[in-house]
Amino acid sequence: MKQNEARCLPKMSHSSAVPAAPDHFDFLVRDEHHVANGTLLGFWLYLMSDCLIFAALFATYSVLSQSYAGGPTGAELFDLPLVALNTSFLLFSSITYGFAMLQMQQGKLKGTMIWLAITGVFGAAFLGLELFEFYHLIHEGATPQRSAYWSAFFTLVGTHGLHVTFGIIWLITLLLQLRKHGLTVPNRRRLFCLSMFWHFLDVVWIGVFTIVYLMGSMS
Repeated sequence: MKQNEARCLPKMSHSSAVPAAPDHFDFLVRDEHHVANGTLLGFWLYLMSDCLIFAALFATYSVLSQSYAGGPTGAELFDLPLVALNTSFLLFSSITYGFAMLQMQQGKLKGTMIWLAITGVFGAAFLGLELFEFYHLIHEGATPQRSAYWSAFFTLVGTHGLHVTFGIIWLITLLLQLRKHGLTVPNRRRLFCLSMFWHFLDVVWIGVFTIVYLMGSMS
């Protein structure tokens, strides 16, 4: 009886019981790993967080704008023609960066790099004049330790200067990437991100020039 039951049972082959192993495994994802517009959205979120930082610095400066502690005031030491020249450097750098973006959209690598280099020169000139201004103020006794006003001034203007410094370093790095790889999709995306960052710094500086220098000279 058992022999008949054994004959009725289907025979299981090794091929049906155990799935065949694939010939090879491919762990490399060859598709684009960036979500469409994901980098630009993330960079916008970063800029919003930077807006909060500068908003806090502007608010601190406004609260301490009359706290001179018997020391020199901004109206006594600010050199408005020099600051206006410095402002023009940064505004011109924004225009030249716009020309670089136009060249990029036309697929002209050489033109893009030339306008980016000009932008970097304007940015470096802005930083040079800003450092000269800091040297002049410190030489006149307006150090960050002199009063709450000058502490807020150096913190606000210095933070903006640090952002410009990082932007120039980023621009130089991007120039090297363009020279090596050309106008690839990742490099175009980086150019867009740096463009937003650079124009953001221009907008912040207009606020600094108006609130700190113009209003400070009239107070």
